[in-house]
Amino acid sequence: MTAVTSSRPAVARAPALSARLTVDLGAIVRNWRALDAMTADTCETAAVVKADAYGCGAEVVGPALARAGCRTFFVAMPEEAFLLRAAVGPEPLIYVFAGLDADPATTTEMVGQRIRPVLNSVEQVAYAASVAIVEDGLSAAVQLDTGMNRLGLEEREAIQILSDPQGSFADGHLDIDLILSHMGCADDAAHPLNAEQRACFDRICAADPHSPSPTRSLSATAGTLLGPAYHYSMTRIGIGLYGGFPYDAGEPAVTLEAPILQIRDLAPGESVGYGASWTAQRPSRIATIPVGYADGLLRALSNGAAAYLNGTAVPLAGRVSMDLITLDVTDRPCAPGDMVEILGPNQSIDALAEAAGTIGHEVLTSLGARYGRRYLPDG
Repeated sequence: MTAVTSSRPAVARAPALSARLTVDLGAIVRNWRALDAMTADTCETAAVVKADAYGCGAEVVGPALARAGCRTFFVAMPEEAFLLRAAVGPEPLIYVFAGLDADPATTTEMVGQRIRPVLNSVEQVAYAASVAIVEDGLSAAVQLDTGMNRLGLEEREAIQILSDPQGSFADGHLDIDLILSHMGCADDAAHPLNAEQRACFDRICAADPHSPSPTRSLSATAGTLLGPAYHYSMTRIGIGLYGGFPYDAGEPAVTLEAPILQIRDLAPGESVGYGASWTAQRPSRIATIPVGYADGLLRALSNGAAAYLNGTAVPLAGRVSMDLITLDVTDRPCAPGDMVEILGPNQSIDALAEAAGTIGHEVLTSLGARYGRRYLPDG
């Protein structure tokens, strides 16, 4: 038999084109367990998985935490809650920080899926009371404004509602099962607002004739680290799940790598990128990689940040554009296809955030949808 040979030329191997985001579910679970261990057995540790679990994927992160024993979750909006409920099943409690939606269909769906609103105003409490009668029952949380001046009932309003035996939930239809507040300066242990907010929270809770029930919650990650006086009966862990500041002992949960697409040689005086904001001062080698501000690499990183090539920092040269950044690799041997670390062992979310003049929360929640994602197992 005569062998058949193809007339098509061989295709050279091209470098990978997309960046890769790795989320370590095991690290997230270990961070949750470590923060849970800081509190008493009578204090529950809830997980805040809003903004798609801070960009890490709530439909994957939520079930991993539920398997680890997390019983309560918080999200920002009803749409996030519906996705999370489908992922974690019917048992865990899910609270929505924004409260009840004015759309009757959304409200009915929330009640049907046992999703609990966080009520932030007198008007929301009244609306929830009316919904509770129609739906023959509704469980909800009440948020207190203890000094952050963002969302929540002010002290006078809260005391009036919580202490009124003829109030909005006296008939038993509206069940307030959680009273919470949020701290504005807990990442600064010496800030006087911490003690002021705790004192305000205590005054309001003392007016509730149902004390010590319902559940009390003042602290997110930073407040949890302030110690037992701030723990009450529930803490709410957000950025700490991913090893971000102020939880310095946490394990980093995210690695972001991107391949070098192309390397070019520049003569002294040649420039790179939009605005020609970086100019070669010597014979230079510039590597281009496929990430940009559309992928969450903030434009403020231009000419001021670094990535890591085989453990060594290589600086950004020129502006971050929508899909690409360029790196000065003059002193580092490399080739197209080599992977460059943007987040990982050599650069935390907080280090990258500092270079951009922001915080780790923004870095995580800005991570785009174009990355090839993989998840390391939680078991």
